[in-house]
Amino acid sequence: MSQKKRVFSKTKEAREAATGYIFLAPALILLSIFLLYPMGVMFYYSFTDFYILTPDDRSFIGLDNFRGIIDDAQFRQAFWNTVYFTVIVVPVQMAVALGLALLVNKKLKGRTFFRTAYFSPVVMSLVVVSILWTFMYNPSEGLINELLSIVGIPEQPFLTSPDQAMNSIIAMSVWQGAGFQMMIFLAGLQNIPDHLYEAADIDGASTWQKFLHVTIPGLRNISLFIFITITIAAFKLLVQPMIMTQGGPLGSTKSLVYHIYEVGFNYRDVGYASAMAVVFTVIVLIVAIIQRKLASEERG
Repeated sequence: MSQKKRVFSKTKEAREAATGYIFLAPALILLSIFLLYPMGVMFYYSFTDFYILTPDDRSFIGLDNFRGIIDDAQFRQAFWNTVYFTVIVVPVQMAVALGLALLVNKKLKGRTFFRTAYFSPVVMSLVVVSILWTFMYNPSEGLINELLSIVGIPEQPFLTSPDQAMNSIIAMSVWQGAGFQMMIFLAGLQNIPDHLYEAADIDGASTWQKFLHVTIPGLRNISLFIFITITIAAFKLLVQPMIMTQGGPLGSTKSLVYHIYEVGFNYRDVGYASAMAVVFTVIVLIVAIIQRKLASEERG
């Protein structure tokens, strides 16, 4: 290649790279303003005694905030509440979503209506859904207790019971979020080649055997994606306990994110809340790395 052609080629590559950076610039600017900068500020504040009502009177206190987390009983309770919510809601929501996808994938009359009906809670505001379900869970006048009384089941306390409050929030969260995963599963089901089911029919496989040996393997990658996204969303539990129970009763529904919000905005202790946010970020990163490793091993 001549010197002139090499210069022309480098100039063309430079122009293409510049064009790419120009298109990326708005996204990079927004990412820096709304993600990278807040994360940097959070990390800095976690090493200070920043109190929001006296912003100019703050000092560097080292690891004192992180040492306080170790002795914080409310942090431990919020952490285990979040873990419990995640461990229960992830498999239940995946199972419900897959069941709905299998149902609406059948060639039945009115399946378009049911797809819309099952997906509609996803597009509703989570605040509105939480308020509606709070009324439905009302111990004395709620719709759910009215329905239970018809079959002879006594009134349940639901959100006013430390033993039932978190499970009640889990039920509402599954109902609200399963429609989105249903649509993803539905797309995966429609991408499974028909000849695999035809071959299974020729071999005399039952419906259950086709589900285990054709459907489940065909949805493996999609299932991993849904598992990861639901897990991350579950760790960010905030709106439901904030609206429905305010973290009660007796702290049984206080999530880690809600505890961070409460300390930072209600108690105005931004330094300590930032330290907890750093710990929470590390926890989520560890979970994401573990899931990514498991997913890569599964594919391998």
